[in-house]
Amino acid sequence: MVWLSGLLPYAQVEQVFERLTGQLIPDASIWVEAQRVGERLCEQMAQQRQQVSIERTRWEHHRYDAYARKSVAFAGGMIHVRHEGWKELKIGVVSDLTARGQPLRQQNSLYTAVVGDVAAFRPALWGLAVQSALPYAGDVAVIADGAAWIWRLAADLFPCSVQIVDWYHARQHLAQAAVARYPNDEKQARTWYEQMSEHLFMGRIWCIVADLQQHDLADHAAYFHTHQRRMQYHEWRGDSYPIGSGNVESGVKQFKQRLTGPGMHWSRPGVERMIELRTAILSRQFDLLWQAVA
Repeated sequence: MVWLSGLLPYAQVEQVFERLTGQLIPDASIWVEAQRVGERLCEQMAQQRQQVSIERTRWEHHRYDAYARKSVAFAGGMIHVRHEGWKELKIGVVSDLTARGQPLRQQNSLYTAVVGDVAAFRPALWGLAVQSALPYAGDVAVIADGAAWIWRLAADLFPCSVQIVDWYHARQHLAQAAVARYPNDEKQARTWYEQMSEHLFMGRIWCIVADLQQHDLADHAAYFHTHQRRMQYHEWRGDSYPIGSGNVESGVKQFKQRLTGPGMHWSRPGVERMIELRTAILSRQFDLLWQAVA
């Protein structure tokens, strides 16, 4: 019943439960039970994060695995919190990567999510990293958009990681630059965009920067100049790194599917509890956490 409430609105859980079991449990009772379990999950996760905080984490050399490959991706989405308005839901996902030279696959994905600022998200992300043994992996890639706070956080928590600007976000910026380059000629803008897309994929970022600077588009050029070391897509594809943040973008949609449905109004405690339930389900750890809080 609680597991179902992490997938469906409470009224639908009532219908499904009655259909499958023949028992009628009012949606208000389901809400009460979900809140109770969700609160205990929040307490459990808060304790775990405190135990593995950066300040308390000690390096265990025997756990280091030079062949382990991990990816970390970030994304965000807006949700409405009662009496607070629209707030950003920051989401992180850690996945296992296949070995270099093998077809790219991201497996065993674990999620974390927080409604709050970077200071609130940081311990949650580090707790997820420790849980997935990421600090002991010999090869780590961080994939995200161009937000400055993300790269500061990545440098702080994962200083030896390969940093990759999400390919689709980079192409969006290139499309915007194409419109600025040829504001009155859609055909020319499309041709320029296609030409520069090849430079972008091959890592020839200086070609894009030089062209934009020559046409007084310094603001657009600055984005590519700042992130040029994070845009070596051809090289990273060859090394079996993900160049897109599709798995975390999918996670954002799955969180929002439960949190932003028609007529949904969340209090701060209510949304935090549901986020922990949803996280446990998406990470396929609900049964494990259920045992811990039972």
